[in-house]
Amino acid sequence: MVSADIARTAVGILGNIIAFFLFLSPVPTFVTIWKKGSVEQYSPIPYLATFINCMVWVLYGLPMVHPHSTLVVTINGTGCVIELVYLILYIVFSNRGNRLRVIMIVIVEIIFVAVLALLTLNMVHTTGRRSMIVGTICILFNIMMYASPLSVMKLVIRTKSVEYMPFFLSFAAFGNGLAWTTYALIRFDLFITVPNGLGTLFAAAQLTLYAMFYKSTQRQIAERKQGKVEMDLAQVVVTAEPIEKAHNGGHEARRT
Repeated sequence: MVSADIARTAVGILGNIIAFFLFLSPVPTFVTIWKKGSVEQYSPIPYLATFINCMVWVLYGLPMVHPHSTLVVTINGTGCVIELVYLILYIVFSNRGNRLRVIMIVIVEIIFVAVLALLTLNMVHTTGRRSMIVGTICILFNIMMYASPLSVMKLVIRTKSVEYMPFFLSFAAFGNGLAWTTYALIRFDLFITVPNGLGTLFAAAQLTLYAMFYKSTQRQIAERKQGKVEMDLAQVVVTAEPIEKAHNGGHEARRT
């Protein structure tokens, strides 16, 4: 019979793999941003929330805070690097006002985690109490990370379009939440169970919206493309008329 430790490690490795793909899921979004040279209506909130979430989970998983949590450190350390790349790209392709706002938030997040680490490691002297303090903060930031697309969900409901709510991001978030909830339940860890259980529900809500508004999104995109084609044709006609008049005028002048 497989022991709880082996099962937990196996699920943790699966959670690492799924979370890695979750972190990579915005790549198509940033390819689009790169091609268009603008972030358009894409929000930086999910990336800012995920960045600080990963930083506090790295702190939680350190041996001097919560022993035997190597898998928590590995995936969240990787997530920090990936999210920082996304934020740099977002800053590059933002307007000046948005760029400064995102930079300031990133700086505040880094300072916050640094202060939290210094206070926890120097003023709290047992791993049990350190785990409780950092774990409670982790719950708050993990919920924020999973709930951060709520602003995008509001936009989806208002516009009846999922164009700016990437499907792969929602799908990966659902799989990630499910895997880590299972991981936490094998050897019960309240600080991992609560946020990931809620995260699974948030992601399921996003997938439901995607199913509801996928067809209307495709219709809007098709109408937009059709409108652009008609506008281009109209411009061709308008441009052609003066040329034709000039051409006819030339013929008349030669006749006289």
